[in-house]
Amino acid sequence: MRKVTFGVANSLDNFIARRDGAVDWLIWSDEAAAVMKDFWQKIDTILLGRKTYEIALAQSKGQKNPYPHIKTYVFSRTLKDAADAEIISENAAEFVRDLKQQDGKEICVMGGGDFAKTLFEAGLIDEIGFNIHPVLLGQGIPLFLEMNSQIDLELIESTQFKNGCVYVLYRVKNNP
Repeated sequence: MRKVTFGVANSLDNFIARRDGAVDWLIWSDEAAAVMKDFWQKIDTILLGRKTYEIALAQSKGQKNPYPHIKTYVFSRTLKDAADAEIISENAAEFVRDLKQQDGKEICVMGGGDFAKTLFEAGLIDEIGFNIHPVLLGQGIPLFLEMNSQIDLELIESTQFKNGCVYVLYRVKNNP
C-alpha cells in the first residue's frame, strides 16, 4: 500500500498562508531544499485542494502545471479544467483510498483546510511533515480545521535548521 504524507510549511501559530494566500513570510534555505529533494524522489503523485492548486499555479511563473513531472490531482467541486492535472470532484476519500491501493511511489497531500480534514477523518494520511517557520502571523489560512476526533502522532524526525525553522515528521498512530 502506498504511503500518503501531508506536507506543508507553516507559521508557529499554525497558518499556511496569509488571508490573501501570500506566503512571502516563508524562509527558504539549503537545508529545506535538501529535505525537499529527498522527499520529491520518493513520490510520484501529488494531491491538492483547489485553493492550494490555484496558489501554486500563480507562483509557477507561467507553467501549466506547478508540478510538471508528478501526477497531479486537484480536488474541487467548482474547478472544471486544470492544465496537466486531473480534476476530482466526487468523494475525495474514496478516490484516495483507491489510489493508495494502486502501484506507485508515495503520495503527497499539500495544503490544508477542508481537503486535508477529509483525508485525516477518513484515516488516509500516514505521515505529516512540517517545516515550521519562526514567525507568528496572527491571522491567515489555518493549517487545521476542527476534526471529529483526536489523531495521535509519533515523532519520526525533528531537525532544526540554521535559519530557525524546524522540520518535523510524524507518523499517524491511530489510522483505522
